[in-house]
Amino acid sequence: MLIYQYIGLVIGIIGIIISVLRFRDGKMSLSMVLVWITIWVLLLIFSAYPAATTLLTNITGIGRGLDIILIFGLIGCFYMIFKIYGMIENIEEEITLLTREIALNKKENTEKLDEDR
Repeated sequence: MLIYQYIGLVIGIIGIIISVLRFRDGKMSLSMVLVWITIWVLLLIFSAYPAATTLLTNITGIGRGLDIILIFGLIGCFYMIFKIYGMIENIEEEITLLTREIALNKKENTEKLDEDR
């Protein structure tokens, strides 16, 4: 085994442990923990058996194993960016609604105070 294979195995194992711990603490949903464990397991497989990428290259018709890993990684990154962008839009909408609700509550409270005086 080459040094990068050992590094990949260590990172994959640490990634799985951290993902499971975050799920157990309620910081990660079941779907996300499954996605991350799949990614870490693929890292483990490709680190231990680099020739496994040859099977994927034969199926997809892409030339080299590293090329297919980079292409899938790039597609995965774009998907994650899309998901994060959607989450940010939802959070912005929730903040706007909460701000409006707080402003209306403050107005009602100041009106009640003025009436009491």
